[in-house]
Amino acid sequence: METLQATFFLFVFVPLVNPAPPLQQESLQFYEYDTDVSMGSLTQQDYEMQSKDIRKDGTNISLDTSLILQSDDSQLDVPPTKDTNLPTCLLCVCLSGSVYCEEIDIEAVPPLPKETAYLYARFNKIKRIAASDFADITTLRRIDFSGNRIEEIEDGAFSKLLLLEELSLAENRLVKLPVLPPKLTTFNANQNRIKSRGIKANAFKKLTNLAYLYLGHNALESVPLNLPESLRILHLQYNNITTITDDTFCKSNNTRYIRTRMDEIRMEGNPIVLAKHVNAFSCLRMLPVGTYY
Repeated sequence: METLQATFFLFVFVPLVNPAPPLQQESLQFYEYDTDVSMGSLTQQDYEMQSKDIRKDGTNISLDTSLILQSDDSQLDVPPTKDTNLPTCLLCVCLSGSVYCEEIDIEAVPPLPKETAYLYARFNKIKRIAASDFADITTLRRIDFSGNRIEEIEDGAFSKLLLLEELSLAENRLVKLPVLPPKLTTFNANQNRIKSRGIKANAFKKLTNLAYLYLGHNALESVPLNLPESLRILHLQYNNITTITDDTFCKSNNTRYIRTRMDEIRMEGNPIVLAKHVNAFSCLRMLPVGTYY
C-alpha cells in the first residue's frame, strides 16, 4: 500500500514542474524586451502578427528587423542627394516650378528639382555657392539669396544659367561679384562689402538686357565701368565714391550722345560733391540724386 501511494505522488508532481512550450516562452520574452526600447513598444496586435512569422526551427524571422526599424532611426535620416527631389520638397515648398526655402536655417543650396524656374532661399545661413549647385538646373529664371551669409561664390556658379533674368544677393557678405549670366534684367547686391576692385572692368558690359542694378550700401570707391545702354535704374547710395569722370555715364568724345533709357541714379550718402562733375551728367535726362554742395 505504501508503494502505491508513492507512485501516485510522483505521477501528480511531474506535470506541475514541466516547462512551458518553447514558442510561448520565446514570445513572452520578446514582448517584455520590446517594452524597454526607447523608441516605443509593439502593441499586442503587432506582437501576435510577428509571432506567426516562424521558421521551421522555431525562431522569429522578423524579430531582428522589427527591432532595428524601431530603435535605429539613423538609417532613416538620409541627407538629401542629387538623386532625389523628395528631401528638398519636404524641407521646402515646391509648387509649379517654384521652390520656397525661406527662413529654415539651411547652410547650403539644397538639391533642386530639374524643372525649377524660381528659387527663393531668403534669410537662411548659406555661406557659399558652389558651381555644382546649379550645374543641372538650366531652367532657372529667378534666384533670391537675400539675407544669407554668403562670402564666396565659386567661379562659374551661374555660367550655365542662360535663362536667368533676376538675381538677388542682397544682405550678404560678398567682397566681390561673380561672373553674371548674360540675360539678367535685374541684379541686386545691396548691403554687402563689395569694393571697386571686386568688380571686373567688363562685369556689366555684355549684359545688354540689364535694366535694374542695385549696389547701394557697399564699399565702392568709384562707379562701375562700362555700364550697359539698357540700364534704367542704378543705385549706388551709401558707398565710398569720391570721384567720377566724363565717361562714367556719358561719352566725352560724343556731345550728342544721350542715355535715353536711364531714369534714376542714386548717389546720396557718398563723399562726393556732384556739382564738381557737371560734365559727367550731360547725357542724362535727369540729374543723379546726391549732394551738390
